[in-house]
Amino acid sequence: MAAHAYLERMGRHDHHHVAGDRLVEAARAALTQSGEQWTDMRADVFAVLCAQDGASSAYDIAEAVGERRGKRVAPNSVYRILDLFVRTNLARRVESANAYIANSHPGCRHDCIFLICDACGRITHIDDDRLTDALRGAAQDAGFTEVRPMVEIRGRCAACSTGTDRQG
Repeated sequence: MAAHAYLERMGRHDHHHVAGDRLVEAARAALTQSGEQWTDMRADVFAVLCAQDGASSAYDIAEAVGERRGKRVAPNSVYRILDLFVRTNLARRVESANAYIANSHPGCRHDCIFLICDACGRITHIDDDRLTDALRGAAQDAGFTEVRPMVEIRGRCAACSTGTDRQG
C-alpha cells in the first residue's frame, strides 16, 4: 500500500508535505521559531539531507557537505546539527540504521513509524496517531513519562515483493 494512500485514509490530521525551496523555507522557519539560528552550515546539512535518495548516515552527510563546501567537515559537527534537526522536527532518525531523513512536513509534530525494506533498503515514513497514541498510553500506564514512540517495521516493500525493483 502506498504511503500517501495510507495518509489520506488516516484522516486525523492534515499533512502539508513540501519539497525543494519550500521545504528549506519551512525548515528555516521551524528552526528559528524554536529559538535556534539558521546558519550556513545548518543550511548546507539540510540541503544535503534533502538531496539524499533515502536515509543517510552522518558520515555520508559530512562527506557530501565537505564536497559542497570544498573542505573536510567533521562528522561530529554534522551529528550535533542532525540531533538539533531531530529535536526541532526537521529530520527523523531511523534508529536501526543509524541514519537520517528529512521531514517533509516540519510544521507537523508526529511520532515516527518507519517501514524498512530488507531487500532494497527503502525507508518509508508513515504516521498513524491512533497507533502511536496507544503505544504512548501503554508506556504511560507502565510509569514512563515524556514518551515519544519510534516504531520500525521490517519487511519487503511492494516493489521488491513483486520483483519490479530488484537490485542486482
